[in-house]
Amino acid sequence: MIPLFEHFPTLAEKLAYVSLGNFPTPAPRLERLGGELGIDRLYVKQDSLSARVYGGNKIRKLEFLVGKALQQHAGEILTFGYAGSNHALATAVCAEQVGLRGISMLLPQPNAHYVRRNLLMGLHCRAELHQRANVATLAAETVQQLLGHKLTTGTFPLIVPPGGSSPVGTIGYVNAAFELKEQILAGELPAPDRIYVALGSLGTAAGLVLGLKAAGLATRVVPVAIVHPSMAGKASLLRLARRTNALLRKLDPSFPSVELAGNEVEIRYEFFGHRYAGFTEEGMAAVSRMYDGEGIKLDGTYTGKTLAALMRDAGDARITGETVLFWNTYNGRDLSAVTDTIDYRKLPACFHRYFEEDVQSLDTSA
Repeated sequence: MIPLFEHFPTLAEKLAYVSLGNFPTPAPRLERLGGELGIDRLYVKQDSLSARVYGGNKIRKLEFLVGKALQQHAGEILTFGYAGSNHALATAVCAEQVGLRGISMLLPQPNAHYVRRNLLMGLHCRAELHQRANVATLAAETVQQLLGHKLTTGTFPLIVPPGGSSPVGTIGYVNAAFELKEQILAGELPAPDRIYVALGSLGTAAGLVLGLKAAGLATRVVPVAIVHPSMAGKASLLRLARRTNALLRKLDPSFPSVELAGNEVEIRYEFFGHRYAGFTEEGMAAVSRMYDGEGIKLDGTYTGKTLAALMRDAGDARITGETVLFWNTYNGRDLSAVTDTIDYRKLPACFHRYFEEDVQSLDTSA
């Protein structure tokens, strides 16, 4: 039984859930990197290892979202992202594991090696892949796909928002906070003063902010925005956390009513760069630092920028003497055994350019 259900058994009766991951994820100390940065108590929460086939932070959300799809007898799950969306791929992988099909509605993005890998892996998992040039045309295509699939299968696909960041998906990271508390009580790590985590579609950070307070932990969450500030505002994050809190209390009134104040969350915007998925020199330096020091792979879109924020704060002595946890949301599983065998020309033609054009200059990882 997952920690959230252990503390609130009524939720286990009311919430649809399917086990998709390997939890708890480890939280080892980063001794070498911590020593280099002057942080004696630096740890990493390895959600990169959250599942056997494809890890990362989306698995926790999908345990509840795919559970909902199964409960509603949906045969397909439709979701959104950019061409290399980790969430869209995770949805396709998890859907296939339980006999469903993923449908990915995608927007163009700057090219990178991980975009190629994710597209090929999505194809391997039988995902239906669509790309349109902008939000308006993607919305129109989504309506057509929903109607077409309804006519073909008799039911509409379950619609999952970008990043899986609905209140249902966000519960996955409320549970993660209770999982972390159990690891603290077991002596695996001290209670963190701060958690650094990437902020995109808001659900991971919102779930942690809510879950940590509900679990009685005083840890401060430091979300590092990897999207434009207009898409990752503090008010939106707190709104999602409050909506998730309301859902949990509706299902189980014994779940705490958590007061969330704006000054409790410090969103960092200065590491975003100029566009979504555009790698930055500071972010890629952090990627190299983590791999060279600890052998852990990060990415240039999310986790590299998040670690860059942590590293700068260490250099400015903002976190000296604190216990710091870096929450690794990037998939740590090697996909090459599958993706190296797939001809990209089997993808819809709109995706071929990602394989025929150069990746962005800062992307040196094959």
